[in-house]
Amino acid sequence: MNFAAWGAGLPIPSLNLIAAWVYFLINRRKSRFVAFHCFQACTSQIPTTVFNIIAVGMVIDYVLILNRSLPHFFWLYLAFAVVANLVYLGSSIYACVLAAKGRFHYFLVFGRWAYARYYGPNAVALAASAASQNLPPAGF
Repeated sequence: MNFAAWGAGLPIPSLNLIAAWVYFLINRRKSRFVAFHCFQACTSQIPTTVFNIIAVGMVIDYVLILNRSLPHFFWLYLAFAVVANLVYLGSSIYACVLAAKGRFHYFLVFGRWAYARYYGPNAVALAASAASQNLPPAGF
């Protein structure tokens, strides 16, 4: 879901985060595995969303409101934000590939938080049904 609103991410930087949270709210009860990955994707997207909101806000403030050119540090900040977005995009693609194979991938801070929330001693309770179990494929 992180990639669904990627094209509109620059003009509306919070659209990716909103789309990810909506997807999480819809799919969180399917299984612990799905809930873990959805929650991790939503929470790990917060820092890059904040970076993007600041960059777009600076452009709007300096160019559209103040009618001034952008300060020199903006280009350094923009380079940092682009690198942060590319690192997040790459790690999200890697996590997506692993999740499709039924494996876990833990982001630095957010993976531990998501694991504690869905698999830890105080894990969120999910409805017990055959659809909510994370069973291996038949034959194993």
